[in-house]
Amino acid sequence: MASLDPRKPRILVADDEPNIRLLVDHALGVDGYEVVTVVDGEHALKKFSDGVFDLVLLDLKMPGLDGMEALRRVKKRKPGQPVIVMTAFATVETAASAMRLGTVDYLQKPFTPEEIRAIVKSVLTRSRLVAKPAERVETFEEALGMAKNAITQHDWTKAPEYLKRACALDPTRAEPFNLLGVVSEIAGDVAEAQRLYKAALALDDSYEPAQFNLNRTLERARRGRDFKIESEPSENA
Repeated sequence: MASLDPRKPRILVADDEPNIRLLVDHALGVDGYEVVTVVDGEHALKKFSDGVFDLVLLDLKMPGLDGMEALRRVKKRKPGQPVIVMTAFATVETAASAMRLGTVDYLQKPFTPEEIRAIVKSVLTRSRLVAKPAERVETFEEALGMAKNAITQHDWTKAPEYLKRACALDPTRAEPFNLLGVVSEIAGDVAEAQRLYKAALALDDSYEPAQFNLNRTLERARRGRDFKIESEPSENA
């Protein structure tokens, strides 16, 4: 994997809880990041418009303009922007919609300074990977990282190629099967998505994202609801 840019990475953090802002600011400041904190989605969008950020951390539940709407608008302005969603109550419905917008990284509250440092380092390092054909990727970690980069870039052709490569490199890991399921669901193939969620659970029956995804799609089928996952930001966002 590529090393981090020698320029100090800039990180925008939006959360209405003062303790969370302090925790993230201190934890990331220790690692040398430049951290800008704001209290809601409106301020996040203003800061985002005024500067360049290597990474954005968004709380989903904020007063006024919430995190999901802020995410839509950030991705409309800069589709490839890496974003980590922070939430104490992440639902898989929300996760699927966020992934449609190009976000696959979640930090569930409460989290520790070590957890925030680890996920930020992972996302920033991953974002600097140099793309290559899926068949030339040699490690599971690189294949999964490139798949997540492709999702961030809304490249729905490359993402499944890298995910399938990850599955081939380590067929015992549940995560790429689950992500393939969400990609299939986004493409409208719910039957294939459910097959992949079940495959993930067959590998790890404690893997909650796949179980929640499977339960969600089964419940929607039971209620006769459609399976449309939220689309790209509207033109008037």
